[in-house]
Amino acid sequence: MNTSRGIVLKLVSAVFFAVMSALIRYLGVRYPIGEVVFYRSAFAIVPILLLYAWRGELAATVRTERPLGQAGRGALSIVGMFCNFGALARLPLIEANAISFTSPLISVAFAALFLKERVRIYRWSAVTVGFVGVLVVLAPHLSGDELAIATASAASVAGVIYAILGSITNAGTMIQTRKLTQSETTSSIVFYFSLICALAGLVTWPFGWIQPTGVEFAVLACIGFLGGMGHVLLTESYRYAAASVVAPFDYTSMIWALLLGYAMFGETPTAMIVIGSAIIAAAGLFVIWRERQLALGRRRDAEDVQRAR
Repeated sequence: MNTSRGIVLKLVSAVFFAVMSALIRYLGVRYPIGEVVFYRSAFAIVPILLLYAWRGELAATVRTERPLGQAGRGALSIVGMFCNFGALARLPLIEANAISFTSPLISVAFAALFLKERVRIYRWSAVTVGFVGVLVVLAPHLSGDELAIATASAASVAGVIYAILGSITNAGTMIQTRKLTQSETTSSIVFYFSLICALAGLVTWPFGWIQPTGVEFAVLACIGFLGGMGHVLLTESYRYAAASVVAPFDYTSMIWALLLGYAMFGETPTAMIVIGSAIIAAAGLFVIWRERQLALGRRRDAEDVQRAR
């Protein structure tokens, strides 16, 4: 364990994902989502294979004992990626980013429903607070004389719908991943995620892709490379530090989203978006803190049992 290294890797991965999101925002709605998904996934495979080949773990990367489980997670990931990219192309970076961070909160509810985990009042309270934060973020879309989302632009409405659906789907992916880690290596999960999403993106080619310019092709390649490296660094961070230690640093991507949104697109977040983002982050951090406390409690109980013997 090397906690400092784990935190640094997590921070760098957050930067990579934030820049990737900004580049997707840069391409905007002009590019078909399927085309962006293909480049994001196809170019992500390159750093993944290079790293694990260098470490002599390539065989473990392509080996799987649960191909149907990988396919199921891949199907959820396809929907999630399409929705996430659709949201990024249509919403300010900080807003899309804030809504996406409800996924860990939704996964708490999914864990209770599908994994039959016992979820106490503390985590349910955090979930409730997190969704209040979402309502605060979405308040500008619900304002106006009619107090209806119809007052916003069509692109903005579509972006909100994409973001919410993406967050729900990503929560389902988290639950599926937890099941897969019981038998599958992390490298194989990341590899098949990228492969399946690349194939799904490629299927959309007959429906009208755009021929990218040299600059746009470089942007698409960077999106894939940053996504792949972000995944690799994210995975590596958990090798060196406990998940409960590095997980809170995910929320630094909100800061990067705010800065990149302003620097690249002149996006100035409203007070409601900043307040809602802070509420969502606080709720997520509370869930992480609570999980850490429970883990420490279980460890102490196990040590007491050992001493009693």
